[in-house]
Amino acid sequence: MEGSGVVEEIGSEVSRFKEGDEVTFGSWGNGAFSDYVVVPEDGPQLKSKSLNFVEAASFQTAYLTAYVSLVRRGDLLKGENLLVHGATGGVGMAAVQLGHKLGANVIATGTSEDKLKETLGWGASHYLLTHKEDSVSFREEVKELTEGKGADVIYDPVGGDVFDESIRCINWGGRILIVGFTSGRIPTAPVNMPLIKGFSIVGVRAGEFGRRDPIKGKENIEAVKKLADEGNLKPHICKTFKLEEAKDAIKFLSERKLVGKIAVVME
Repeated sequence: MEGSGVVEEIGSEVSRFKEGDEVTFGSWGNGAFSDYVVVPEDGPQLKSKSLNFVEAASFQTAYLTAYVSLVRRGDLLKGENLLVHGATGGVGMAAVQLGHKLGANVIATGTSEDKLKETLGWGASHYLLTHKEDSVSFREEVKELTEGKGADVIYDPVGGDVFDESIRCINWGGRILIVGFTSGRIPTAPVNMPLIKGFSIVGVRAGEFGRRDPIKGKENIEAVKKLADEGNLKPHICKTFKLEEAKDAIKFLSERKLVGKIAVVME
């Protein structure tokens, strides 16, 4: 779990931080459901002044994933059509906001129209439902919204049937970004499809990207923080829970009630 807070103590060899610094950190193996956590020096980053602690706790993982996906791996250009699946979840929300900031025409998808309406406030130009009754179908709607071309970049944290339908509505030279498989099914692609349609299937692991290339990894962190400092990126927190309500927070997630992010808040 990711989190944010104030540095209480530092080790004798720590040089990046001092006591009293306001910081945020991404996914950490020991979690953050605690009043105090111990993290390695290379884990935290200084918190953006434009974010409060609740927003900052929900920032780093989702927005780094979106940045590495759209900028580093997807090469998203101004004016391109960006299709964001799972748009009402945390990583989807981040992609909608960042895609809009980069000048793309953002089409948000999901399974709840009530939730999808929120994406218009995050920068989506349009939204559409992926599931109609018992089937996944959105190809024709995407084609209509893109003047028959299809999406230039597809951000897919869902997989399964959503991926299968996505490769039917991707533009020539498009990039489909594999971010995760929340549907539960890891799809397979007939390789004649990228051959015939000239599109690329691109895997995204934001954390591993930074570990493999520490210089670019640092640049990524600085870039998303700068965008946050400028007020361009801000998580939508739909609900907060007290520490003793952590089980309720997990239940809320499992029941797919969230829009954007939730947070567990210490008192």
